[in-house]
Amino acid sequence: MSTKLRYNEYYDMQETLDWLYQRSLNNQMEGIDLYRLITSENNILLAYRTIKANTGSKTSGVDNQTIADFKIKDKNQFVHEIRQALENFSPQGVRRVEIPKPNGKTRPLGIPTMRDRLIQQMFLQILNPICEAKFYNHSYGFRDNRSTHHAISRSMFLINRVHCHYVVDVDIKGFFDNVNHTKLLHQLYTIGVKDKRVLTIIRKMLKALIAHQGIQSKGTPQGAILSPLLSNVVLNDLDHWIESQWQKFPTRYPYHFTGDKNDALRKNSKLKEMYIVRYADDFKIFTKSYKQACKIFRAVENYLNNHLRLEISKEKSRVTNLRKRKSEFLGFELYAVPKKKKFVAYTNISKKKRKIIRAELVEHLKRLQKSSSVKNTLRYNAYILGIHQYYGIATSVNLDFSKIAYSLLRTSFNRLKKISKYEVPRSPPPTYKKFYKGNCRTYKINGIYLYPLTDIQWKIAYGFSQNISNFTVEGRKLRHAKLKGQVSLEIQHLLERSGNGTLEYLDNRISKYSMQNGKCSVSGRFLTANEVHCHHILPRSMGGLDQFDNLTVVHKFIHILIHATQQETIDNYLGYFKLTKEQLEKLNKYRENCNLTKIY
Repeated sequence: MSTKLRYNEYYDMQETLDWLYQRSLNNQMEGIDLYRLITSENNILLAYRTIKANTGSKTSGVDNQTIADFKIKDKNQFVHEIRQALENFSPQGVRRVEIPKPNGKTRPLGIPTMRDRLIQQMFLQILNPICEAKFYNHSYGFRDNRSTHHAISRSMFLINRVHCHYVVDVDIKGFFDNVNHTKLLHQLYTIGVKDKRVLTIIRKMLKALIAHQGIQSKGTPQGAILSPLLSNVVLNDLDHWIESQWQKFPTRYPYHFTGDKNDALRKNSKLKEMYIVRYADDFKIFTKSYKQACKIFRAVENYLNNHLRLEISKEKSRVTNLRKRKSEFLGFELYAVPKKKKFVAYTNISKKKRKIIRAELVEHLKRLQKSSSVKNTLRYNAYILGIHQYYGIATSVNLDFSKIAYSLLRTSFNRLKKISKYEVPRSPPPTYKKFYKGNCRTYKINGIYLYPLTDIQWKIAYGFSQNISNFTVEGRKLRHAKLKGQVSLEIQHLLERSGNGTLEYLDNRISKYSMQNGKCSVSGRFLTANEVHCHHILPRSMGGLDQFDNLTVVHKFIHILIHATQQETIDNYLGYFKLTKEQLEKLNKYRENCNLTKIY
């Protein structure tokens, strides 16, 4: 389970969140005092812990405060101050920064103050299960457990199995800047957020003063913690409206199987068959004919304009026949290719993304030429592993990366010839062998083999299991089982966060994580990169070395327990894990090697 779920359990919030999810599923949200739940002590402390663990906690707002300025000296006083701030809530100003985009343009990012981020996190924790229960199955952006890969998988399913070869691409003009506040608050109420005190505070959050911009009459500020959830609330109406036009269209007679119902609708109605796949504000509507696609295009344009008060970009919106042209989606290009007597979905990396990948690789090579440090070498490998993980589901991924590598042959040679050896890896480390065959020639810098760009194997894009959920016991079990496949993703993050240490330590740390399949050697739980600590079994202060056999990967809080001497610290972290007798024995073995007393 993720850190988020562990924090939910530690602060006794999981049961409350599960309850809200079920009430929302059953349309039983009337009379629930959401404000009381939001301002409960456990929810406030959970929000603080979540914000503190976030990498953005060191970024300040207009008041120049970071999470370090919010250290809890007195818990009761801290909780009281947050509740007081909400009594007559007035949001502080939002700092505006411009973030560069790959096309050379910038996008605005609003950074609220730390106090307001903490309050938004409190609201998010309570609103999330309510909204999750009502969100459409095939929207994949800004939602736990879902990814772009699930969206691509769903798209390929609709091409292969449902034979939808026409796509309606709709681009919304400045979506985040044009969300109508009144409409959004009404949508929240309809979903189940019926506490008017909560809605009033959200309205104030939406109208927070943005530096050099003033008070905004519309839009959700990008960068605000609540914005991703609110953006999904806005477009959830569109999702369900499209679903109601075919998938959920009511019929006179009940059908036990979806296929039977679809066959009946095709034979006996003039309905337009359509399916939406959405990732945030980027979405595609799949259908079976050009005539249907054109009608759907106009209907969606009218719906967005009249119901959600959003405009579309005519230049970027179009109808595409996937048998003749490619359609770009989330960095991939989708198209349908004839195979035997049917059409099959194919994907490749989009031309735009191939150019960006090449440009970023050139920058990495320049950095390595300038300084062939361990940090720069591991950053290069992290980048290669990252693009392999993301684009590995493209059916033409081998060809795409081969083209990029070929275009970089001379650049790579000229940049690396003086600082490296070019060879087939001899006795590569376990992590290298885990991901790459090892029979491709590659550059070796300071004892580290660069991951080869062309050594990649296509992998299947699996669809999302709708039973996975953070808010049901069974859903969490399924989620935990799925985490096993995330080892490679977390290794990429570990490479990016190489930190300090010898080459031997950094290399063995990642190899140990890989060998342990990402699991803590004490608790047995799967560890994300930000939870990983590498413990020296025989401490360095006692002569321990950075060699592979002297290291073990544990959760960062387990690491604190191994070295803890204060009883208050021990009690605090034991409460977080609730270790079994066997797990406690493993922990005590590590403590004995550190000459520390056993924990009972």
